[in-house]
Amino acid sequence: MLAFQRDTLEPRYDESEHDAHRNSTQVADIPEAMQMISHPISLRSMIRGAVVNRGLILQLAKRDLLGRYRGSFLGLTWSILQPLFMLMIYTFVFGVIFKAHWVAGEQLPTSGFALVLFAGLTTFTLFAECVNRSPALIVNHPNYVKKVVFPLEVLPWVTAGSAAFHALASLAVLVLASLYVRGSVPWTIILVPLIWLPLLILAIGVGWFLAATGVYFRDIGQITIFFTQALLFLSPVFYPSQAVPAPYQALLLANPISFIVDQVRTVAIWGQEPNWIGLLAYSMGAILVTWLGYAWFQKVRKGFADVL
Repeated sequence: MLAFQRDTLEPRYDESEHDAHRNSTQVADIPEAMQMISHPISLRSMIRGAVVNRGLILQLAKRDLLGRYRGSFLGLTWSILQPLFMLMIYTFVFGVIFKAHWVAGEQLPTSGFALVLFAGLTTFTLFAECVNRSPALIVNHPNYVKKVVFPLEVLPWVTAGSAAFHALASLAVLVLASLYVRGSVPWTIILVPLIWLPLLILAIGVGWFLAATGVYFRDIGQITIFFTQALLFLSPVFYPSQAVPAPYQALLLANPISFIVDQVRTVAIWGQEPNWIGLLAYSMGAILVTWLGYAWFQKVRKGFADVL
């Protein structure tokens, strides 16, 4: 029967059981057998799948993180150095050259504009990293589909875990920079991960939809990159929400990133409590979108093996 090696995801056969059936159950026959499996699409099964496979998700997320920096001298230290370098660049360009000021909220020193910008870009990157990698999740792992019995639905969770790690590293940089620039950090900054959570849930749902669709429509990856770039400039990352003309405020609110960016700045920069009612409503919408993405993934996954 099929089993997994302890330290890898490569399949092996356990010769101690069902030896008489080894010739009748071949690896090549697994895709046909998987097509007959009924994959549940309920919200309960979605949550249960994440809980049951949490160990596998953590293992794959760790391997994904280590794989990014494999061979580098500093390793995971780059996850701190990269956002730190970017913050230094933002401070120089917007604070020294442009002398930009944020026109909403507390009056910050010139270098404070970089903090506001960095908080918004970190939030956007959390979402964009999950979404942009999603269309190739299944396409880049054909062995998971063809050769092993593998819970494919965990792959968007793995991407989200990796993105969350980098976001938390950037948050640590933001805390240190706030201490240096402002001399203090508002206690409400500890709420930032809580505010990111519904955005991450939404990204996982979008990831399920894109991962499944990307198997059948390969151009979805290019469309996704264009879409996320549009979201960047249509969300209040480089400008405050109050600067958007009234006729376009509805368009701004339709952007799934806008509300979270504003709430992150509210707690991390201005030191105020977030809009709890708005976060609750956003979370409910994110769960709904995530369940729809999961249902779509489960519905069309039986054809992955034939396409790949």
